[in-house]
Amino acid sequence: MFEDNVLERNELALEDFESPQSVPASHEPSAKSDKQDPTTRAPSTHQTPAAKEPASPDRPEADQPQGAGKQRRRGFLRRRPVASAIGAVLLASAMAGGYLYMDDARHFESTDDAFIAARQSALAPKVAGYITDVPVTDNEHVASGQVIAHLDDRDYRVALAQAEAQVAAAQASIENINAQLDVQQAQIAANQAQVDQAQAALVFAQQQAARYQHLEQTGYGTVQNSEQYTSQLHQQQAALLSAQATLNLAQRQVEALKAQRKSADANLAQGKAQRDQAQLNLSYTTVTAAQPGRVVNLSAAVGQFAQPGTNLTMFVPDQIWVTANFKENQLDRMRPGEKVTLKIDAYPGRTIHGHVESVQPGSGTAFSLLPAQNATGNYVKIVQRVPVKIVMDDPPTDVALGPGMSVVPTVRIDPSPSLLERLGRLV
Repeated sequence: MFEDNVLERNELALEDFESPQSVPASHEPSAKSDKQDPTTRAPSTHQTPAAKEPASPDRPEADQPQGAGKQRRRGFLRRRPVASAIGAVLLASAMAGGYLYMDDARHFESTDDAFIAARQSALAPKVAGYITDVPVTDNEHVASGQVIAHLDDRDYRVALAQAEAQVAAAQASIENINAQLDVQQAQIAANQAQVDQAQAALVFAQQQAARYQHLEQTGYGTVQNSEQYTSQLHQQQAALLSAQATLNLAQRQVEALKAQRKSADANLAQGKAQRDQAQLNLSYTTVTAAQPGRVVNLSAAVGQFAQPGTNLTMFVPDQIWVTANFKENQLDRMRPGEKVTLKIDAYPGRTIHGHVESVQPGSGTAFSLLPAQNATGNYVKIVQRVPVKIVMDDPPTDVALGPGMSVVPTVRIDPSPSLLERLGRLV
């Protein structure tokens, strides 16, 4: 209060000191002089315009007496103390707010050149056929394995039945050969018995021939008996050779049957492969989703003939991320794992959290279809953009997010709290 009084007295003293001198009453024109002849009332050349006309508040400042503008300016604080105090507070608040904003902005890097990305693909049949059913509609969310379209499968069922019949025939052929092998093994056993019998008979014939030859030589036996048993010996030797040949033939027949068995096994394998292919072709008549996602730009229709590779619909999987194209001078302190706050233009009221997964090792133009050739012609340096992959930690499930939607990511490059955050914690 005391300081305000002192300030007011100083301003009043200064105003009195700089105020213009009043005109003396002796110099004022008298009523008598006003009644003089008009020729004697010409204005004096030594009279100033300020002396002719008194200062008026309606006159511009240039026409006011010298010091009147300073007088008003210096008296503003005295006349408007509340406005002056409010202005000072607003100025201080603006400066403090600007400092807090700049200090907080140093902890983050942001860009508006960011979009949602996904590995979208086209769903197409692998076989030809007429479309008989399309159980989904546009923009529908489907689960893994859910049917997208059905093709006419009658031709493929017939082909599968033929392949299964070939497999059955090959299996029957193998069983027949196995039965022949069993019979042949029995025949070999019989032939082996004949060989054993011939060998036994040969041994007896050898003994008989030797005995009667000895009797002939000693004079106790006849020549006829000796020759007879010698002939029987030769017959038994021939019978043994015949039995051994028959046994060898039976064993060779086993080898032939085994070769036929291998051929039958190959035919069975071929038949099974054809059956598996027929089963695959039959399964291809049902187009399904390989993973959860959304059906986009559906073009399949019932009755349409679809060739292999015909685009039935585009498919956007649930696994999406954000590709943010930061300027290369924003990557100095950006590292994988840093926290990111995402604002999606389509849903401005939502805040999604994520983290930096990776930074592409090169600018976007380096991997474009026609990369820039900076070594030719004149060179103008342009700040490049580097794609940064950002993964959402809590993607919303109640709204549709897809490739191309605009996002504004803000990456926290300094984990230490800013002054604004520390003040917020105190509050």
